This record gives sequence, C-alpha cells and structure tokens, in this order.
Amino acid sequence: MKKIFIILISIIILTLVFLFAIEHSPTEELPANGEIMQEEPEKEEPTIVVEDQHFTMSVIGDIMCHNSQYKDAYVSSNDTYDFSYVFEDIRNYISEADISVGNLETTFAGKAKGYSNYPRFNTPEQLAYDLKDLGIDVLSTANNHSMDTNFEGVISTLNYLDDAGISHTGTNATAEAQNEILVKEVNGVKIAFLAFTYGTNGIPIPSSKPFAVNLIDDNFILQQLSLAKEEEPDLICVNMHWGYEFHTKQSTEQERLADLLFKNGVDVIFGSHPHVLQPMEKKTVTLEDGTTKDCFVIYSLGNFMSGQTKANAKNSIILNISFTKSGETGKTNIDSVSYVPIYMYKSPSGNTKRYKVLDIEKTIENYDNGTNTSIGSATYSTLQAELSKIKNIMGENIQF
Repeated sequence: MKKIFIILISIIILTLVFLFAIEHSPTEELPANGEIMQEEPEKEEPTIVVEDQHFTMSVIGDIMCHNSQYKDAYVSSNDTYDFSYVFEDIRNYISEADISVGNLETTFAGKAKGYSNYPRFNTPEQLAYDLKDLGIDVLSTANNHSMDTNFEGVISTLNYLDDAGISHTGTNATAEAQNEILVKEVNGVKIAFLAFTYGTNGIPIPSSKPFAVNLIDDNFILQQLSLAKEEEPDLICVNMHWGYEFHTKQSTEQERLADLLFKNGVDVIFGSHPHVLQPMEKKTVTLEDGTTKDCFVIYSLGNFMSGQTKANAKNSIILNISFTKSGETGKTNIDSVSYVPIYMYKSPSGNTKRYKVLDIEKTIENYDNGTNTSIGSATYSTLQAELSKIKNIMGENIQF
C-alpha cells in the first residue's frame, strides 16, 4: 500500500512538472492545417556587379569657312551648297566615335544677311547639316567671331544648330540659357560641356544682353563650374578660346587658366584660337582635400577646316580620347590619348570641290603603294613635311 502511494505521488509530481513546462515554454502559432511552420533560412543578398563603362571621344579644331571655301561648295544647278565632300577622307574617325566635339568659328545668320568672309564671317547654313552628317555632336560657339553678325546672328546660329541636331555651348539666347549647363550622356556616363572666349574682336556685346557670349573671367568661370557640379557629371570638359594666333607654344596665361580650371573640377580642356597646333599634356593636379587626379589639356587644336594659308595653319589633328567609368568606384578616368594627323588640302585644278581634309598618313601610304593618284609628288613632299611638324609639336600619344 505504501509503494502504491509513493508511485501515485511521483506520477502527480511528474504531471505537474510537465504541465508547468508546457505553460512556460515558447509557443508557435500553428497554421490552419495544423502543421508546424518551419523557419526558413535567411537568404543572402545577391551581389550587384556594376560593369565598367567605356566610351570614345573625337575632337577637332576650328571650323572656319572663308569665301574661297563656300564658293567651292556652291552647287549652281540648284543654287545650294554642299560641304560633305570636304570630309570624305576622314569621315570614319568622327562618325565612329561615341561623341564628337568641335569649335564653330563662324556664324549662320542666313542667306538674306549675305554670306561673308573674314573679318566678319557668315557661312551658308548647309555647313551645319553637313557637320551633323559627319558625326559632330557638340560645338563650342564661344570665340572671337561669335558676334560677327551681331546678336541676331548669335540667335540665328543657335537656331540652325538646333535644327541640325547639334548641341552647343558658349553663346546664349537668354540669361536663363547661359546658366543651363550642357550635359550629354554617353554609354551611361554624364559629361558636362562649357566654353569661354577671350573676346569678340572688339564687336560689342549689347549691354542689355551680357549673357550672349561666355567671356573668360575667373569669377564667371568659377560660377559656371559650380553650376556644372550641381548636375553631378562624371566628367567636365571645357573649350577655351585663348592664346596668341599662329604661336605653336602656349602662353603663361593659358597655363594659369588651365591650372584654375583643373583645380576647380575640370577634367579635360580643348584649346582653340591660335589656328595652329599647340602641345598637349597630361597634368596631375592636387586638389584642396589633398587628393590627386589626372587631367588633360591640348592648348590648341589648330584649324580643322579653313582657307588660311599661313605656316602651320593647314595642318592639324583629330584628337581621340578613350575613357572608362569604373563600376566599382564610379570614377571616370582617361585611358589614353592619340591623334590622327590631318591636312587642309586644296587641289591645284578643278572649278569646285577642291578643298578636302586629308588623312596625312593614309594619303602618304597610299601614294607609296601606288593606290593614290589624286596627289602629285609636290603634295606628297608637302604632306611629309607637315607630318613632321605635327609630330614635333604634339609629341607621342599619351597613356594614362
């Protein structure tokens, strides 16, 4: 009897312990079907890989049009103009680049204004459409000929460029437009473009329209760069119309301005105005925060298209720059800088279509192997001499 009692007491104690354990244990809410939910293992966040973005830029120098050139391009049969033949030899270098940039050193004020030569240029507007067909995407319009046909010519030029589908920077129809920074996106990379000129050949900018032309002024440049930075571009490129005409070496003022631009966020500078080539160089700049970055400047790209005949005014280059935006860091860097030597050739015979931008090295090679009979021995010798001049000024291609 005593054993039975002990057993009963033990059962009661075990039962109470069991019930207590159940009451104080964590509970899981059962689903409607009565099955116990199994806790799913945590999923790892997928790794997002951002690929590097690559793009190429081709850059040309001054696009001018003297009367000898637009007379050459005149098509009498239908009273129009056609400049496309001028670019046939070098078209692929421009059209195959992801973005192409140049300096328009004339105005498009329209036929009614009367087409005109130096010192106040007004060029047949067909040139705008032929430049677009060539592959030009962006033109600087800030130079000493911006006001050649007055403020009305500034507006007309911008309208023709808009109609042709060419972006522009440097001259403006309104004060609001002056503060709208040109930004182009190329292969996922945002590029801001600005342009400034030293002056307008003494032709006054209307006092009521100071916004018409972007003039070189330290404070104004810094204001424009501040606006550009607000766009959060990956790259800032600036066209500078500066220096001394027909000098093949940059001035100390050009160097000062280049340093000012680089230290305030500019990555690449394209120079114009001298009408001849000036050196290019890679510069490593120390910023205010102590970090460094590599920048690039070419002090003058010379003439791309012109009727000028002075020494070195006929030779030039097509500048080729390759860029990469890092998927890891988001920074855009220059990979390399190279160039194609070119020459503004004028055939000694023929009534029209005498002007042509030649690829110098290709023309020399074709003459050597007998596949080019369009030039004679005198032009062949000239091209060899011009090539030597170009290489002497420009040096070797730049690797970054």
